[in-house]
Amino acid sequence: MARVYNFSAGPSMLPESVLNRAAAELLDYDASGQSVMEMSHRSKVYEEIIFSAQKLFREVMAIPANYKVLFMQGGASLQFAGIPLNLMNGSNKADYVVSGQFSTKAFKEAQKYGDAKCVATSKEQNFSVIPALDPTSFTPDADYLHICHNNTIYGTKFAELPETGSVPLVADISSSFLSEPMDISKFGVLYGGAQKNVAPAGLTVVIVREDLLGNARKDTPDVMNWKSVADNDSMLNTPPCWSIYVCKLVLEWIQTLGGLDAMKEHNAHKCKLLYDYLDKSEMFSNPVDPKYRSMMNVTFVASNDDLNATFVKEAAAASFVNLKGHRSVGGMRASIYNAMPVEGVEALVQFMAEFERKYS
Repeated sequence: MARVYNFSAGPSMLPESVLNRAAAELLDYDASGQSVMEMSHRSKVYEEIIFSAQKLFREVMAIPANYKVLFMQGGASLQFAGIPLNLMNGSNKADYVVSGQFSTKAFKEAQKYGDAKCVATSKEQNFSVIPALDPTSFTPDADYLHICHNNTIYGTKFAELPETGSVPLVADISSSFLSEPMDISKFGVLYGGAQKNVAPAGLTVVIVREDLLGNARKDTPDVMNWKSVADNDSMLNTPPCWSIYVCKLVLEWIQTLGGLDAMKEHNAHKCKLLYDYLDKSEMFSNPVDPKYRSMMNVTFVASNDDLNATFVKEAAAASFVNLKGHRSVGGMRASIYNAMPVEGVEALVQFMAEFERKYS
C-alpha cells in the first residue's frame, strides 16, 4: 500500500524506519515473547526501555546533569495546570507571553491558581508575529515566565528568548521538540506533548531543573507533582509504555542521522523550499512576519476561500493529506516535522505550482 505525504499538525507522521521496527517487534520484543503493549512496566525488560529513553533524551538534547527528564501523561494541556501547581509557590505570581491559542489556554489555566499576568500579546496582529517584549514590564518576583516556543496553529516561533534574569523561563516546546539544538540551561522547565516530533500521542515530556522540584502546592495531586514523578523514575503509576518505547526508537533514529545539528539542517532546508515558493507565488501567501516564521508549521492561504477549499480537496486526492488549516484561522498549514522527508516538501511545492498554473 502506498503511503501518503502526511502534513498533520499532530498526531503527525513518524519515521518509516521506526514504524517498521515497531511492527517487527510488535508481537515479540527482544525475544521476551511479549509485546511492549502488554508487558509489566515493573519488569526488567521494560525498565531497560524507559531508562534507555531517558538516557537518550539527555544525550540527544545535551541536557545538563542538574535537570530531570520526566515521562508523564495528559498532554501539554495538563501541564498548563501542572506548571502553576509545581511552580507558583513563592510570590504566587507568574508572567505569560500570549502569542497564540495554546499560550492563551496556558495563561487562562494559570489564572485559576494565582496572579498570572499577560506581559505581551500579539492577539491584535492575529498572532502573525511574536509580540515585542519589554523586560521592564516583567514581574521582578514572578515565580516563572511562560512562553510557547513554537505556535502550531499560526506558524510562528520565537526568534530570541526573553531575558528573565533569576526568574525561571518555562517553555511549551510541543511543536519544536527535537527539531534543532537548544541551550537547556536557559530554561527552568521545558515541556511538550510527544505527538508531533517525539512519539505517538499519550506521552508528555517534562524537563525540569532540579532546584525547582519539591515546592509543589499542597493541593497538587501526586501524579502531577514533578518531584513525586522524578523520585519514582516516571513510574509513580503506569506510564504510557508504548509511546515511551517508540520515543526511544525515534531518539535512536535522530542519533543515526547525526543528532540535532543534522536535524536542524534537514528542517531548515525543507522550510526554505516551501517559504521560497510562497514568497514568489502570485496565488499563495504566508501571513507570518518572516522574522518569526516557524520551521515546523508553515501556514498559507490562496487568493480566496473557494480556492483554499479546492486546493485542500485536490491535494488530498493527490496524496497530500491534512493540509487544511486550523478551524480558527482557515487556509492551509503544512506541518513539516522531523519525519517529513525533503521529497515530500519538494512534491508539495511542485503540486502547488501546478495548481497555481491551473487556476490562474
